[in-house]
Parts: sequence; C-alpha cells; structure tokens
Amino acid sequence: MQTIILAAGRGTRMGPLTESLPKPMLPVAGRPLVGHTVDAAAAAGATRIVLVVGYESEAIEAYLDDDPADVPVSVVHQPEQRGTGDAVRRAVPHLDPDPFVVLNGDALYDHASLRALYGAGPAVGSYRVPNPGAYGVLRTDGDRVTGVTEKPADPPSNLINTGAYVFPAAARGWLDVGESERGEIELTDALQRACEETTVSTVRLERWLDVGRPWELLAANEWKLADLDGRLDGDVSADAHLDGPVVVEPGATIRPGAVVDGPAYVGADATVGPNAYVRGATMLGPGAKVGHGVEVKNSVVMSDASVGHLSYVGDSVLGRGVNFGAGTNVANLRHDDDTVRVTVKGVRTDTGRRKFGVVCGPGAKTGINTALNAGVTLSAGATTAPGAVVTRDR
Repeated sequence: MQTIILAAGRGTRMGPLTESLPKPMLPVAGRPLVGHTVDAAAAAGATRIVLVVGYESEAIEAYLDDDPADVPVSVVHQPEQRGTGDAVRRAVPHLDPDPFVVLNGDALYDHASLRALYGAGPAVGSYRVPNPGAYGVLRTDGDRVTGVTEKPADPPSNLINTGAYVFPAAARGWLDVGESERGEIELTDALQRACEETTVSTVRLERWLDVGRPWELLAANEWKLADLDGRLDGDVSADAHLDGPVVVEPGATIRPGAVVDGPAYVGADATVGPNAYVRGATMLGPGAKVGHGVEVKNSVVMSDASVGHLSYVGDSVLGRGVNFGAGTNVANLRHDDDTVRVTVKGVRTDTGRRKFGVVCGPGAKTGINTALNAGVTLSAGATTAPGAVVTRDR
C-alpha cells in the first residue's frame, strides 16, 4: 500500500540536538530514526513511500541516496512547517487514487502491529499509555473510532492516537481544512471527517514509541540495540573483552583492556579504550572517542564526540562534536530518588526516569574536572570552566 511518511519537522522538543540536524536523522542503533520507520513500512507492506521533508532536508535526502530502501521512495518538500495536514496535502498529488497509509517519521513501530494496520480498512493505530492527557486521546465505540480529543484535561480513556493511519482514497479530498487554534493544518481534522463518512477501526499497536524528547531517544536506542545481532567488522584487540550483542563497524577500534557489555553499537572509525568500559545499551556514532579510564553507560554519543579520559557518562545524550575534558563526570541519579526533570521548550518536564544524566548540544565542551548534575542541558557550543559544578542549564 502506498505510504506517506512525515519527516519535515525540526523537533524543537529535542532541544539543542536538532540545532542543525532534523529530528528524523537522530541516530538509533547506528541508523537514523527515519530509516527505522522506512524499514517498518516496507516490512508491513508499503509498495512505495512518499517522504515529506522540510527542515534541513538535505541531510535526509543524502541519507536516502546512500542507503536506498527496499521499496521506491520519492521526496516531497514542505518549505514551511504548517502542520501534519498540510504535509499530507503536499504528498497526495504524488499518490495513485487508492487508499494510503500515513506514518510519522519520528516514531518506532513494531513490525507485526504495523502489518496488522496495513491489513485493516480505514484505521488508526492506537496505544495504551499511563498519561493520556499528554496526547491525542481516541474516542471509540467498541473497536470503531468516533474521533480524537487533543490533550484533554479529563481523558475519556488511556487509548491514544499514534499518528499512524490508513485512509480511504476519498480522504484526498478531505484535507482542505482551516487552521487550528495553534495556527496549523491538522491531519486529525481529516480523521474526524473519515469517522463521519466511513467506519474507522482502531488497531492496537503492541509496541510503539514517539521519539520526541531526549530521554525518548535513549528509549529508542534501548529498544533497537536489544534487537541487534553481534558483528565485529572493526579492529578488536585480543586483550579487550566483549560480551553480549556488540556491533563494531569497519574502521572502529577496540583497544586493549576495554570492556564492552552489549547491547552496544560502535560506529565506523570510533575508538574505545584503552581500559574503557562501555555498557548498558550504548550507541557510539561514527568517529566517536571513548578514551582511557572512561565509563559510558546507557548513552548515545553521537558522531565525532569525544570523552577522552577519566570520565563517567551515564544515561545521557551527547551531540555531534561534543568534547568532555578529562575528569568530567555526569550525575544521573537524584539524592531523593525522585525522577529526573529536564527543561523542554522552557518548561521543566518529568522524564519519568529515575536515572537520567545530561543532554549536550553539538560542539559543547567541558573543562577538566567538570561535574554535570542530573537533568542539565548544555546548549550547542556551550562551555564550562575547569572544575565547574553545573547544576543549571547553560
């Protein structure tokens, strides 16, 4: 079935990580997030894909050129991000007059559930969450969807809209809608029209993840790293110890004394060690460096980032080109054992995670012996002085 994947947004809730990189290109187990969505669509039954791009679109187009999908993919531009309805409206002229699927390019779907969605008639992918008030909540009558209520104060259920849809061919003509209160053209308006014109069923997804905030990028890597099969294509010292599923890409080096407890991914030309410890669902991007006496636990260290020596990084996301000075240590646990909070678009937000470290934007640098408190965000290019104790965002 023909499929539209929405990948035009910047992803402002990811903070400095998307300063110059579109959210769909954030790394998950060695591949961009959107690559996992494209793969899931192809496995579910997509016959061709129309990918809607916008912010920093060149990065997505270059990726598609370098790593072609298993099904034909064409690209449509949304120059101004005016909402999901506008994005789909730009894509539908490139479709055949048949039913079509819409997926978000910044979400992960389990393949079996997505196949069930593709096999349904007009349908919405749904998922149960403990905090439905933060999402669009589906209104249902049995298995029939009657509408969606956005972020209700008193949710009628915990069944939310995942942004995965099967629309009938007639929906091509249901996208001429006005702007919402937030000034966007919403695809949910077309969904409401579908609920009025035909029977829309709900297909409950067994596993789904909206990757909108930094700690959800960690969760995405935890999911996909656990699915990896070990592969050692780089240079692994006979004096290193690797346990569990570990991928070492060509050009990567694991030096003597290093211990890597999988699941872990070590990207091309990255280095680990000597005498370093990598554990707990960690992804090291291409060219990343984990040096002598460094421990990295359950973290994403993006391309060309460096944690040179004698440092600890736990449950954190380090953007491209970040450099930690010697002795930089990240706190990832509050003394009161409460969940860690992070500032998202100016609002202090609960991550729901008892352990969470820091978010460092591209090019951030720390001086030697810097201490970073749990939940701190360093903006792109931010710096700290030697011996700094950082308890607030910079």
